Amino acid sequence: MQERREPIDSTTRESRVLELASRFEGDVIELRRHFHQYPEVGGNEFQTSAFVRAQLQALGIEYRLVEGERPEGCRDERDRFIGTGIIATIRGEAPGAYDETGKPHCRIALRTDMDALPITERTEFDFRSRNEGVMHACGHDCHMAMMLGAVKILNQMKSQLKGEVRIIFQPAEEISIGARDMIAAGALDGVDAIYGAHIWSEVASGTFSCEAGPRMANTDWFRIDIDGVSAHGSMPHKGVDAIVIAAEIIDALQILVSRKTSPFEPVVITVGEIHGGTARNIMAGSAYLTGTVRTWHKEMREMIADRMERAAGKTAHAFGATLNFSFEHGNPSVNNDAHLAEVAENAVGKLFGEKAVARYEGTLAGEDFAEYLKHVPGVFVFVGTNNPDIDAVHPQHSCYYTIDESMLSKGAAVTAQWALDMLA
Repeated sequence: MQERREPIDSTTRESRVLELASRFEGDVIELRRHFHQYPEVGGNEFQTSAFVRAQLQALGIEYRLVEGERPEGCRDERDRFIGTGIIATIRGEAPGAYDETGKPHCRIALRTDMDALPITERTEFDFRSRNEGVMHACGHDCHMAMMLGAVKILNQMKSQLKGEVRIIFQPAEEISIGARDMIAAGALDGVDAIYGAHIWSEVASGTFSCEAGPRMANTDWFRIDIDGVSAHGSMPHKGVDAIVIAAEIIDALQILVSRKTSPFEPVVITVGEIHGGTARNIMAGSAYLTGTVRTWHKEMREMIADRMERAAGKTAHAFGATLNFSFEHGNPSVNNDAHLAEVAENAVGKLFGEKAVARYEGTLAGEDFAEYLKHVPGVFVFVGTNNPDIDAVHPQHSCYYTIDESMLSKGAAVTAQWALDMLA
């Protein structure tokens, strides 16, 4: 059954948005809890995608599923299609929304991610994850719920839309391939601007950060393979200990940040994995490290790989080992367009007052929303959810992660208001 749309009265758009956001608040919270109970990791969002499509169908929203095939000319293995992404459309009904050829006056996109993380949840909520070892510990459950709330609002206010709203439900953000898949599938075709948002644990609940300029970091990955010489654990002089060398390389990488980089230049090098050895009485003949590098500026991103390779290589050489260093560029930094950021900030102010406009320096966390920004201007908004009174203080990717659910309907309202202001 399609949802009934009521006619727009003479109240302002802002009042109408707030009214509808309040009406749908319970629905949005219920949706978030459903998504939270049934998380799926990137590339496997099959139940999540089916549930979202059922919600869109119930609202009478047209959509298409991004099929699991690679288009002609797509040769990068990372740009494989997963088959869970959704592209939906709300067609505006304001005078002049479309020209005589059917082209919209303006087409904007709203994007949400869908995937969860391979984390075992340790909260005690009734709606905690039912999928063992998988958890929505980054807030993507909230993003989907807020987006469906915004869709409900905009679907009621079609007569206010002079143009078209495209809604992108994107898989595989956490593994940095989902945005590329959706772009290759045509998600940005004909789009003039794009909006994204992220529930954020470092921003106070009740506030939104919409600043222009850099907001999230360049995200890159590395692996270092060390080849030493195995030997009996009692005869260290007979071998070349790959584990000891790995430890020295870890120190060298951290010194690279603390002593070879300006304190005013944000850089983070994190070794997330270290593997080596086969038995407790055998000196390891090989080991490897993997990790991530976060940088703020393009110049540092371009030089950091060379610095790391030289530091690791010289360390290995000093101990008589050989080394292979590989570096893979992930997603670039997220940079908000000044005009679109201003529209978002004004939307927050109109709905919730200037006190709701936060000032946040940004984060060295990464986001594949940046891939969309290579093609169209956009804005990425941090939706504050930090609230010590309810223990909503744990960082993203924590097994104890939780949020202030009162922000969900507000996040939906700001998304809808931005869309309405863009298409007014």
